[in-house]
This record gives sequence, structure tokens and C-alpha cells, in this order.
Amino acid sequence: MIKRDYILIIILLVVIAGIMMAIIHMPHSDNNHAANGSAPNHEVLANDTIGSVEVIRNIGNPNGAKIAYVVGVHPLENETHRTLLKILPNLSNLNYCYDIYIINVTSDIGYYGDGSSDNSPGRQNGQNLALKYVYPQILNGNYKLAVDVHSNVGAYEYRTFVFSPVKESLASQYAQTVADNSQNISYYAPQSTTSGPYLTVPLNENGVPAFYFEEYSFAPQSEKDSHMMELIYAIDSLNFS
Repeated sequence: MIKRDYILIIILLVVIAGIMMAIIHMPHSDNNHAANGSAPNHEVLANDTIGSVEVIRNIGNPNGAKIAYVVGVHPLENETHRTLLKILPNLSNLNYCYDIYIINVTSDIGYYGDGSSDNSPGRQNGQNLALKYVYPQILNGNYKLAVDVHSNVGAYEYRTFVFSPVKESLASQYAQTVADNSQNISYYAPQSTTSGPYLTVPLNENGVPAFYFEEYSFAPQSEKDSHMMELIYAIDSLNFS
């Protein structure tokens, strides 16, 4: 009995030692990435009476050039915003480092009525949040490019397109290159945009190239996904040297 007890104790000690060694050498990928600054991290930038602003930082290659995406400026266009948020943070082997600024309008969001355009107060609320909180972050964030993600109800000549509101700018060159390298994304510049003065125009005028991506609001989700992938990889292939 005594000899058997010793054998059981030895076996138990070996098992415990094995478990401890496994724990010690277990890869703690999340903590390691966070410590090295290579994992996306989420931050709330502002809480306002009309909404909030958040950012997901450090998506992709932390050593690459920084690019900002912005979603939520016009809250009714949220399906396209959600598409970017679903896809971009889950991609690997990207060339550049991406931050996504998320505007959450909570006051007077409005609605699309029978495919009509959005004239709700929430549209202006999103633009105000963009100017007050997102614009300074991007302006002072050492970004090579900013992309403002929107959607439309099909009133334009094209439904899926990119453009810069500042013509003959570096941003318009980047947008044209993205269109040239995409099968389903065109370059098309509407005559005017309501949100331009609140984000993309002042960014362009102060040294940060910024352009729009527009998706058709009522496209099937599978098309939204496909077009978003085209956009992401075309931007990730841009040359900023």
C-alpha cells in the first residue's frame, strides 16, 4: 500500500508539473499584441448630447502608414458603416495601419421614406460631431489619408463610387487610383456634398488628403461586402511615397 501511494503521489506531481509548464508557455496573444501596440484597441473619444464618438485604433500593420476611416457622419447610412466595421478589423496581412472613427448619432436620427433623400436633423448632428471631435483627431494624427464612408439612395449617375470634394487634389488622385484598380467602384464627383465642409474639405485644405466612398443603400448585403473588400484592398495598395 505504501509503495503504491508513493507511485500515485509521483504521478500526481508529474501531472501538476506538466500543467504548470503548459500554463507558463501558453501563448497569451491578446496581451502580447496589446503590449506591443499591434492589436486593435477601442477608445471612446466623446459623449455629447447629440451622440458619441469612438475610435478603433491600430488595425492592420502597426508599422505601416496611417489611414483613417470615418463612419456615421450620416446616421441613416448605417448599413454601409456596419459593413466596414464587420470586415476591416478582421483582415490580416494589410500593408497599412488603420483607425476607424465611429460617430453614433442618438438625437433626431430620422428615416428614409419611400427611398427619398435624408433631410433629418440627425444628418446635421452627425456632421457637427465629425467637425468637433473627428476632424481634430485626424488633422493631428499623422494620417496619410482619410476616407469618409457613406451611402446613397440611387439618385446619382453611379451608385458605388469614390470622389474628393476638392478637385485636382492629392485626394482626388488617390480616389481615381482606387477606382482604376477596382472592378465595381467608379470615380464620380457629385456637384455638391453637405458633409464636405465638416470633414473632408477642411482636411484637404489643411494637408490631409480625404475622399468619400459611396455605396448604394439598397444593394444586397453580399454586394456591399464585395465592394467594401474592393475598396479596402485598393486603398491598401496605394503608394504614399
